[in-house]
Order: sequence, then C-alpha cells, then structure tokens
Amino acid sequence: MTMNVESYLSSYSPVGDILVMAILMVISVLIHVAYIKQSREFTIFKYIMISLTAAAICNILFHQFIGHVSAISLPMVYLLRVLYHFLLYANLGLYVVYMRNPFQLIQKGEQIYEFIAAIAAVSIVLVEIGQTITKTGFYIDKNGNVNTGHEAFAVGYSFMVLLLLYLLIRYRNRTYRPVVTAFIGVIAVAALVMFIQANHRQQSFTTATFLFPVIAVLYLLHANPYDLEWGSLHVDSFEERIGTAAKKKKGILVFSLFMHEFEKNNRKYPKEIREKLRQVTMDFFRGGTLFQISPGRMILIVEKEINPDHETKTVKMMQLFHEQHNIYRNDYKIVFMESSNSIKEPGDYLRLIEYVEKRMPEKEIKMVQQEDIEKYYEHKYIVEQLADINEKNDPNDPRVLVYCQPVYNIATESYDTAEALMRIKLDDLGMVFPDRFIPIAESHNYINVLTMIILSKTCKQIKKLISTGYYISRISVNFSVIDIRDRDFCRKVRNIVSGCEIPYDKLAIEITESQNEKDFIEVKEKIYELKKSGITFYLDDFGTGYSNFERILEIPFDIIKFDRSLVTASRNDRKSETVVSHLAHMFNELDYDVLYEGVEDEEDENRCVTMFAGYLQGYKYSKPIPIEQLTDFLERRIEI
Repeated sequence: MTMNVESYLSSYSPVGDILVMAILMVISVLIHVAYIKQSREFTIFKYIMISLTAAAICNILFHQFIGHVSAISLPMVYLLRVLYHFLLYANLGLYVVYMRNPFQLIQKGEQIYEFIAAIAAVSIVLVEIGQTITKTGFYIDKNGNVNTGHEAFAVGYSFMVLLLLYLLIRYRNRTYRPVVTAFIGVIAVAALVMFIQANHRQQSFTTATFLFPVIAVLYLLHANPYDLEWGSLHVDSFEERIGTAAKKKKGILVFSLFMHEFEKNNRKYPKEIREKLRQVTMDFFRGGTLFQISPGRMILIVEKEINPDHETKTVKMMQLFHEQHNIYRNDYKIVFMESSNSIKEPGDYLRLIEYVEKRMPEKEIKMVQQEDIEKYYEHKYIVEQLADINEKNDPNDPRVLVYCQPVYNIATESYDTAEALMRIKLDDLGMVFPDRFIPIAESHNYINVLTMIILSKTCKQIKKLISTGYYISRISVNFSVIDIRDRDFCRKVRNIVSGCEIPYDKLAIEITESQNEKDFIEVKEKIYELKKSGITFYLDDFGTGYSNFERILEIPFDIIKFDRSLVTASRNDRKSETVVSHLAHMFNELDYDVLYEGVEDEEDENRCVTMFAGYLQGYKYSKPIPIEQLTDFLERRIEI
C-alpha cells in the first residue's frame, strides 16, 4: 500500500506513547518508595520497563522524522523504525526470560525458549531490514510516499505472543493457576486492542498494549502495598529496607514489638494499640517505616541521620509502651537495636530479634548488644551444623562424639556399666555440650538422628570391648520422648544392635517419665516390645518434677535413676534423707535396682550405700570421658 506522508501520519497520535512514558514514570516512583524485594525477576522487570520506555521514545521520534523526511534524515527514519520494533520484540522476549523461575523452567531443554525468543526477535528484525532494502516491505520512495508493503511486524508480534501463551498454558500447573489465568486474560486484551487498532488503520496505541502485561506483573508478582489501616509493609519489604540501608551505609534503628497473645490467636491488635503505633510512627521519629511481620509482631525502622535526638525519643517511646501496658495489660516484649556491620544478612535482623526474645521474660525491654550478636551467630552456626548432620544421617559422623561416665556396681565392687553421653565437636566452636545443643536439636526435630548416631557408635564400641576381652555388663543410651514417637523406633534400635552383632542385654535405654498420656502409652508399648529382645530399661531423672508411681509401676523398668537433686537434698536435710531412703527401699522391695547420680565424694557414697543404692555414678568416680577411655575402668578377663 502506498500513501503520502500526511495520510500515513494521520493514523498516529503521540498521545499513546506519551501516556506510556508517563505511566512508567509513575510506576518507577512507586517502586522507589515501596521497598520491593530486589530479586532476579524484579531486575528483569525493570529491563522490561526500560525497553518499553525506549520503544515509546523511538516511536515518537520516528513519526517526527518521517514528517520532515529528506535524503539526510531517511536513514534515521529506517533506523528508528527498526529499533522501535526490535525493542517491542525484546520486551516480549524478556517475559520469556522472566518466566524461568516462577514457572520452574530449569529442566533439561526448557531453557531453549529463551533462545527461541532471542532468535525470533533478531530474525524478524533482519527480515524487516531486508524488506526495506528490497522494497518489499516498509520504505519511502523517491517521491516521498510511504510504502507499507508486506507488514512483517504483525507476524513477529503474533509469534512472540503465541510463544508466551504456549508457555503459560503448557506450564500452568507449575505456579498459582489464578495468576496464569490473569496473565492469559491480559495478553488476550492487549492482542484484541491491537487487532481493533489495525482494523481501524490506527497505530497510536501499539506501544500502549505492551503496557498491560507490565501492570499485571507489577500488581500480581511484585506489589507489596501499604496496609491502609496500619501504614505498614510486609516482611519482604523489611529485609529490602535493611539491605538498602546497608548498601547506602546508612545507620538505622530497629524497634520490634511482640505480643504473643495476638500471635498465638492470629488476632489483630485492638484499635487503641493500632492508634498508639501510628502515633509512634508519625510523631516520634522522622521518616520512620512500620512493618507488620506477623499478627503479633510490628517492627519500626528509623534512620539515625535524620533523627539526631533518637535516644531521647526512644526513652519517651518506651515510657509510652509502659503506660499502655498499665492500661490494657497486654504482655509484650520489646527489642531494639542499631544496625551493625557484624550482622551479615538482612534476614538475620529478624532472626536475631527472635533469638533475643526467647531469652526474655514478658514485659521487658532490651537493647541488643554486641555480645547478643555473637551468641546469635554461634547459635545459628550450631543450627546449621545440626541440620547438616541430620541431612547426611551418617552413623560415623565425626562431629558427633560419644562420651561416657563409668557406673560403680556396689554388689560386684567394680565398674561394669556406664552411661553414654552425647557431645558434638564443631570446627568453629570446638566442643559443644548437651545443655546447649540438645534443646536446639529437639526444637528443630534433629534429635532423632543424633540419638541414633550415638546408639550406633556406642554399640560399635561395645563390640570392640567384647572382642578385646573387656567385661562390660551394659552401656545405657538416653532417648527422649521425641525419639520414641518415631513409628520406626523399635525397628531402628534392633537394626543397629543386630548390625553391630552384640547381645541385646549389653544395651540399656534410659527414658525420662512423660506426663503426656499419649506419650506414656507409646513409651509403654515400645518398652514392652524391646524388652522381649533383652534390652534393659532405666527410668531417668526420678525425683525431678512430677512422678506418678502408678505409671512407673505399669512400665517394666529395670533400674530407677535417682536424680542428683535427691543426693544433694539428702546431704542437707535429715528428713529428706529419710524420704529418699524409704523410696529407694520401696523400689528394692519391688525388684527395681536404684542408681544414684551426682555422687561427688566419699560422704555421698557412704550415705547412698545406706540408702539402698545398687549403683553409684558421679564425679567421685569419674567425670565424663571419651568412650574409648572406658577401658581404664573395666576389668579385662580375656587376653587377646
């Protein structure tokens, strides 16, 4: 089709492209203040916006130049048109690149789509250049008329749109389906507008149709809007805000308010508390940003530089919270801290706050010190190491060590039993003791693997002792209720013992009494099952907390371990000694043996003997030692 320049320009108005640029500028401003997470996808999204902005500029300039075409400006007209189309193809191709992670296009052969999109964009542009050279497509003749020829742009646009639709439909099950449906709808609307425009011989809104997917991506995948009631942002924005401050080397203050009542019940803060929080955000500090991390946790971030009087205002804010507590009686924990180069990652700020909180009573306010940061990173390191031990599940893991404490048998006047004790040795911390790592292992559900490693190493050492001629009656291993809840507990124990080829009666299992009815039933069933194999069972820590004699008598324990607190009490008080002695005598009469823990000197030993002791354990005999050193206490009956 041939037409003069005036007719060609009559089908175009720059309003559409100007509107695109204006909307993209508004989006850029909103992105700047919204603290959107700087992910790979968001970086690609910014390139999509840049390509579309550049395309709008090229289209405006193209139509400006074509209106005043001359022999000198003609190459610029062709260049701007080709560049405009290439930027639009590149814009669509970037969506293909964007989709890699959200649609999990990481399997073999799936990344070829990015290559197809790139080749298609370049090929179509080359075709357009060839058409101009051969005068089969768009060109301007010597009379200054515009010849459109065979329009390749429609083919290129259709191919790229169909490629996107194909990926959305084929891989729709790999992401949230309503989002996929929304994108298909947006692309369909854009294509419909393009079709209507072409049908009316218009080209003013071509670039505008490419704006629709931009809005969809921003809203569905990157929007992190302010809560209209709170004026707060969410946790992703919190980490982004921390990261931005670190990059710009700006010092910040972080205030965390946690109310477990609202966290536990998943309830909103009452209106009066919300109003006070808004007051703090707006009136106390300049430029403060509030984040709602969870139902019970709000965090305020304040820049120190623009709040030189932050120390005075912090004191006033804490007084306000104390006054509010006196009125509303909602328990709280407040942790506040300054940004620090010692904190390695933005996410560590929140985890550090939670770590400090767990060690605080209610209604307390604490400022994080350098010592807290160091302890947190030690804690984090232990968690990471325990996670690695749990994942590898290696029965020979060198980080897990077996220590033991010899037990003195009063009847034989010898050391023929011992208790296995768990230790871990880590490269960065050295030896870590149970009181530090066991609560972590239990809370993260890593304890079962650790216990089975200890059991395996203990059984192997028993095998070695027997094979080298040492006499060992048995070694006990501690198991928690968490271990016993494992449905395969009995099978795992039997597999380890039989795999080490030792008699079952060489192993004892120590269990602490549970107050939970369900746990009690499970413990009872599994003890009965394993006792059939010949394993001995100890009731550990008798005398601590609540002891239910009815339950104790229901379970076929062999040995009752009296906690060291009973030994200490009997030393200091005659009545306590009488009670402990009568309890031990009662257990003897019921065919239980009694083992006293925490025997520290000869006085303890003599008293425990008179209190019907069968076995004695404590520092008087030995501190915990590596299990390999147990041979120093055992009798060697056979020379190998």
